[in-house]
Amino acid sequence: MYAALNTPLSANRQSSSLATHIYQELKKRLLVGDFRLGHRLGEVALSADFGASRTPVREALCRLHAEGLVVRLPEGGYSPSAPDLHTVSELYEVRRSLEFTALSRGTHDRSQLAAIRSDWSEMSAPEDDSACDPEFVLRDEDFHMSLALAAGNHALADLLHGVNERIRLVRMQDFLTAGRVALTIVEHLGIVDHLIEGRLGDARSSLAAHLNVSERVVELRAARALSRMVSGGRG
Repeated sequence: MYAALNTPLSANRQSSSLATHIYQELKKRLLVGDFRLGHRLGEVALSADFGASRTPVREALCRLHAEGLVVRLPEGGYSPSAPDLHTVSELYEVRRSLEFTALSRGTHDRSQLAAIRSDWSEMSAPEDDSACDPEFVLRDEDFHMSLALAAGNHALADLLHGVNERIRLVRMQDFLTAGRVALTIVEHLGIVDHLIEGRLGDARSSLAAHLNVSERVVELRAARALSRMVSGGRG
């Protein structure tokens, strides 16, 4: 009965779990600029750092490469990607325009708004920064997409989805602290409450404040990470 613990399936699960752990740790370090630009992220060195074999390290690096957080080097291995702050700023402007266009329609489906509110009222922020997951950006994107869909314009929502995909990598910077996650939850609920209660002007004001703060935080943290990468990081 106990021999099952040593089956290949069990070993595969352990390897997958370790790869996920390495991926998450490397992602956090990459987002804050711990590795200098040009630093080679090699499998052998990282395996030693994590006390793991090269297989889970390779899996983690492949995921990070697919997301655009690292680039492949001609001589082998990977290197950190530098955030394109100018393009991100332009895309934020497009995002803002799309979101306000959807919000201003004033035709939101109340049942969809109620579902959004129910979902976000059940969320809670991590207890401390160490427990934060940059993947929270996906839940944030889902909120804004759901809000646009509730307004009844699916074509506009599709455009917003495309913009969100292009700025996701940098927007992860917004969810590295428990305080920012907690404030995001509160602000999202405030926007939905205004819409449910028919206060479109207040909803617009709340959305504007929400997007302004988010953009400032992202730009500041991305610029700080880029500065660390240029000056040498920790890697």
